[in-house]
Amino acid sequence: MSSLFDLPFEEPERAEPPEVLAPEAAVPARRRVLTVSELTGRIRALLEERLADVWVEGELSNCRVWNTGHMYFTLKDSGAQIKGVMFRSAVRSLRFAPQDGLRVVARGRISVYDPKGEYQIVCDRLDPEGLGALQLAFDQLKQRLAAEGLFDAGRKRPLPALPRKIGVVTSLDGAAVRDIIKVLQRRYPNAHIVIRPTRVQGDGAAGEIARALSAIVRVPAIDVVIVGRGGGSIEDLWAFNEETVARAIAGCPVPTISAVGHETDVTIADFVADVRAPTPSAAAEMVVARKDEFCSRIDRLTHRVGAAMRGRLHRVESRLRAAEARPGYAGMRGHVALRARHVADLVHDVSRAARARLAARMRVYQAARLALESLDLRRRLGRVRARLVDAQGRLAGAATRRRHGADSRLRTAAARLDAMSPLAVLGRGYAVCWNADRTAIIRDAAVVAAGERVQVTLAHGELECEVKNSRR
Repeated sequence: MSSLFDLPFEEPERAEPPEVLAPEAAVPARRRVLTVSELTGRIRALLEERLADVWVEGELSNCRVWNTGHMYFTLKDSGAQIKGVMFRSAVRSLRFAPQDGLRVVARGRISVYDPKGEYQIVCDRLDPEGLGALQLAFDQLKQRLAAEGLFDAGRKRPLPALPRKIGVVTSLDGAAVRDIIKVLQRRYPNAHIVIRPTRVQGDGAAGEIARALSAIVRVPAIDVVIVGRGGGSIEDLWAFNEETVARAIAGCPVPTISAVGHETDVTIADFVADVRAPTPSAAAEMVVARKDEFCSRIDRLTHRVGAAMRGRLHRVESRLRAAEARPGYAGMRGHVALRARHVADLVHDVSRAARARLAARMRVYQAARLALESLDLRRRLGRVRARLVDAQGRLAGAATRRRHGADSRLRTAAARLDAMSPLAVLGRGYAVCWNADRTAIIRDAAVVAAGERVQVTLAHGELECEVKNSRR
């Protein structure tokens, strides 16, 4: 059966339309001229209408994720290629990391990129060919973390024998937390359980699990942490396959036990954790040992130590009895008793001599202590301080008496001076008469003629007078 590509690449012959003659002249048809943008728009609309949902299989090439979050790639096979774009909202839903050379099946719509006039596929879903997206993402992350050494057996830490405080990171709604609590209460009732609830499936669950791990290790005295959940599909368990959870478990400062799903379920968390438990109940059984097992082990060790001590004592007694049965050791007990008596006497004499010597030393010590106490600088300073206080008291008394005597003499001299003061005489009603220019005191009335002016000084103020007459 032939197809369009089997036909020659020429225009098919067209039948000539019948000639139509106008009465007067033929009217030419009007042309519709399109711009490039209009033509591109029509092509885009036609492609988007006819090819709105297509599935395309091919090999990825030139795959790049830009800082805007959009991914641009080329999808090709042996005979052709088509450019593709996947916007940020669709890239976020990818479970695996697209890379060059990977064969994928893309779903989307065919459109045209107007500025270049190129047609492309706007992809909204991308699946790896043959292998599932989740399995591919699992293999890629496992390979990368293994290369970093997060799965190495050398970094695995042993579990503590009897942890005092056990941390549990899981959901409060699942059966896992109930199974863990039931087993711990049965096997080790004294265990202190700290539960940090978190979501264990759905979008954003991986980030919450990582934050829960970071929070629970900040609780003081946490010895071990169990992180996990019950069984489910690979989608339900996918939070434990996220890189965020793997690195949070690797960075946990205490030993961790991964208990995710059933025994057949394997996650990235199982490889990173120090111990992998097939179920949450098995994790609880691993983290503690049965109390009676420890008690029975202690009993067994006690019995072994007792049997060893009894055997050794029996052997020593046998050797002693064999030694006593020898002829050379006859009367040895008597000799030992005499030596013991002599040793006791020597010990008594040494003790008595030591006590006497100690008493003599004590007397010398007491005499030296008394002599040192008499020369004690603190006592001497006390006596000097007492003498100083006494001298200060006597000096203050003498100074006070001297001050009172000087004050009394000063008052007496002041009274005498006040009595002899001319002002005091003036205060009793007397006056001093001066000549007109106040250069001499007038003591005789004969030296003043009538009509002369004189100055009279009183106790309060002065008078200027004119002599009218003088008498003797």
